[in-house]
Amino acid sequence: MTSRISTYIALAALAAALAGPPAAYAAMEEPAAETTTAKTPAADGAAEDATKPPVASETTTECKDGKVFDAVKKECLDPKKSGLSDDLLFKAARELAYAGQYENTLKVLDAVEDQNSARVLNYRGYANRKAGRMELGMQYYKRALQADENYILARSYMGQALIQQGQIEEAKVQLIEIRDRGGENTWAYRALLESLGGVRQY
Repeated sequence: MTSRISTYIALAALAAALAGPPAAYAAMEEPAAETTTAKTPAADGAAEDATKPPVASETTTECKDGKVFDAVKKECLDPKKSGLSDDLLFKAARELAYAGQYENTLKVLDAVEDQNSARVLNYRGYANRKAGRMELGMQYYKRALQADENYILARSYMGQALIQQGQIEEAKVQLIEIRDRGGENTWAYRALLESLGGVRQY
């Protein structure tokens, strides 16, 4: 009897571990970190954990009007005049997007040198969609995928946008695309799957 109880407890613990922490899905509509596929790492940075929100910095707690905090100069700067790298500007834009400052997100993205990178186009899509400009947001998601068809985070966000528009079958197509591009064990896949009800239907 004791052996059966021990086995049951072990199986329950394993099931809980495989399910993953609920917090991983709590922010599924919030910006995640860069993700292309499980096989192809992002070419332009941001290796942070996609299941975790960005750490709030002075960019969102002190700076105003889309300015970004320069940790070296210890001041808030106009992103276009800051001289910060694309990676640092992108990190600030992601932080602003996560904080719901969508217009400021776009201001910071305007300062990024590489305007054609999938990550910039994707977050332009996200910020515009969340600001109520769904059609424009979808255009940016499509451009992100034109820049990198393996950019599964854009596929996840596009899928969530399609669900918002009632286009469930189209969203399922994006889920399958994520899976087929090696992303089944990623936040991008899990977030879209949860948005579709959490049940694989393919």
